Amino acid sequence: MATWTHRCMARRIGATVLLVALLVSTSEAVTEVQSEIPMYNAPRQVTPRARIGGTLRGSEGEDPAVAALVPDHVGITVKQHPALNWFLSKHTSLPIRFTLIDERSIRALVEQSITPPNQAGVHAVKIDDLGFALQANVQYRWYISVIKDADSPSRDIVTGGMIERCDFSECLLLGAMTTCTREAVMTSAEKGFWYDAMACLCDLIESDPTDTSLHKQRAALLKQVGLHEVAEWDLAQSHASRH
Repeated sequence: MATWTHRCMARRIGATVLLVALLVSTSEAVTEVQSEIPMYNAPRQVTPRARIGGTLRGSEGEDPAVAALVPDHVGITVKQHPALNWFLSKHTSLPIRFTLIDERSIRALVEQSITPPNQAGVHAVKIDDLGFALQANVQYRWYISVIKDADSPSRDIVTGGMIERCDFSECLLLGAMTTCTREAVMTSAEKGFWYDAMACLCDLIESDPTDTSLHKQRAALLKQVGLHEVAEWDLAQSHASRH
């Protein structure tokens, strides 16, 4: 009887140890996954309602939908020539125009047609390609417009956001990153440099489109600023790339 009792106790102890080990392993795995997700901390002083459209903009049918990959406040960058990322739901032959204005001007600083992308997805307008540089401590508003009727601007499908460049030395004190690595994405998001985190992440994805972890990171950032539809699209594309 004693031997049988000892065996039962040993089995129970063994099962308990195994369960604890599994729980610890699972907890560590969850912590590891969570630690790989960038967390965006918005600057303390933000201008609300800076984004045009909180959901994909576009009507049903053949028209594309567009969305600026920005928070609903003025996003910060350390770069004079940042990349401005935006999303297109489907290929279109309609003209697309990029517009940039600042808080001090009535007329556009930049107004230029851009070549419609060949496919749906995340795209970028690179300020450097436009021969323009952002000044420090100036708020700019930018727009992507899909032009349905040149004679009727009210029919344009428009999205956009706001951006401000902080002074380089001040940015460095705040933890700005000037390189583009996975670690830089995490740091830029944590320190509140939205445009730098998103642009770097998009560049990394462009270099390795099949890396599902990068797509998950981008989707996580997009959800944190309310762009759930684009995030779900990104996750779906990531899932499709694995099959």
